[in-house]
Amino acid sequence: QTIPPAAYIYGLPYAIYQKYNIRRYGFHGSSHQYVATRAAEILNRPLTELRLITCHLGNGSSITAIAGGKSVDTSMGFTPLEGLVMGTRCGDIDPAIIPHILRYEHISPDALYDLLNKKSGVLGISGISNDMRALLKAESSGNSRAKLAIDVFCYRIKKYIGSYLAVLNGAEAIVFTAGIGENSPTVRERSCRDMENLGIVLDKEKNLNTIAREGIISHENSPIKVLVIPTNEELLIASETYKILTNKN
Repeated sequence: QTIPPAAYIYGLPYAIYQKYNIRRYGFHGSSHQYVATRAAEILNRPLTELRLITCHLGNGSSITAIAGGKSVDTSMGFTPLEGLVMGTRCGDIDPAIIPHILRYEHISPDALYDLLNKKSGVLGISGISNDMRALLKAESSGNSRAKLAIDVFCYRIKKYIGSYLAVLNGAEAIVFTAGIGENSPTVRERSCRDMENLGIVLDKEKNLNTIAREGIISHENSPIKVLVIPTNEELLIASETYKILTNKN
């Protein structure tokens, strides 16, 4: 855990944090660590010198701000429910929505938890699917709710990228990974659209031609490089386990 207290403490009574350890923890750590390390290798620069924003986009999605090889903020929180809009998870919502739904829908806390985790996200918005491929196909056929779900998904990604650029005071690179991040040029393009003034300029052809493989998809003159790196959490876990067993730090 390298996230500073200002980033992991919630605006709750401090006694609640102390009693229940309710704070931001984050998830997908192995994936973010792997692609950050690999990005440094691709860019031929020490990881300790880089500011990176890593975007793990799948059915579960999270974004992490990394400075000098250490996570300084991440979108998921106390649970994987916080942050980005996901396949079936709602992501960030106004906390007052929770008692409002309980009061007017007359459902139990467990049923509400199930609704927020398994019936929300792009599935809930579109009413079609939690699969981005199905939503993109439906959008191309004129389905307005599929388009809305994709727009909301990409808008939240863009919003987090922008906020983490502020946290890091800029970045050397942005990395897309996981099922959607590696395989959807459309999502990558929409998530980075109209960010030229922030230093993010995609190369249209490179983006379209980079699917499920490593590649730099930003324009050669883009101040911030944008990369696609397939994640390999198993390799990282195996490597870290080997270091522990052989006492290699």
